[in-house]
Amino acid sequence: MMKRNALLRAWLLAIALLVCSLAQAETQYIVDQLTVPLRRGPTNGHKILHAGLPSGTALEVIGNEDNGYIQVRMPNGTEGWIQTQFLTKEPAARDRVVQLNKRIESLTAELASLRQGVKSEQGARNSAESTSSELGKQVKQLQSELAEIRRVSANSVAMYEENKSLKEQNDQLQLASGQQASEIKSLKSNEVQMWLLIGGGLVVVGLIFGVVIKSRPKSKGGW
Repeated sequence: MMKRNALLRAWLLAIALLVCSLAQAETQYIVDQLTVPLRRGPTNGHKILHAGLPSGTALEVIGNEDNGYIQVRMPNGTEGWIQTQFLTKEPAARDRVVQLNKRIESLTAELASLRQGVKSEQGARNSAESTSSELGKQVKQLQSELAEIRRVSANSVAMYEENKSLKEQNDQLQLASGQQASEIKSLKSNEVQMWLLIGGGLVVVGLIFGVVIKSRPKSKGGW
């Protein structure tokens, strides 16, 4: 029984140590970095012009492949030979990741800008709808005011025409009244002249009658 317990404790201790060792283990990865020598000629025996070109370096191919090497030109203008197995038409994975991250950042910024533009456009559309509604109300109000102005203007025109007709009638009446007053005045003047003529005629007749009476010879009987 004691042996069994001791064996059990030993197993438990071993399991605990194994768990601790697993907990303390750390996973690491090889860095995506490779250096390639640039040589003067297309063999390993040629002099090295550049000890190690880092991965991702852009090289311009200026010659054909020879003995597993190809002639290239560095960005600084240095020309040499490099093994074709270290060349690829695609950029290095590390550089592609950087480019992809930049592209993602650019797209994220562009998406945020588009979202902001959509919000601004939505706000502008809401503002335009509100403005359109307000303008519609103002148009209806102006139409109502215009109808009232037309009604008042029509009444004013009618009143103006009526006043104009009454004024013409008044002018005609004043002209007729003036003519009647002139005729009355003329008649009164003619009447006065007639009475003067009558009076004058009576005076003349009286004088003639007096003269005639005086010129007649007196009769013996007194007349």
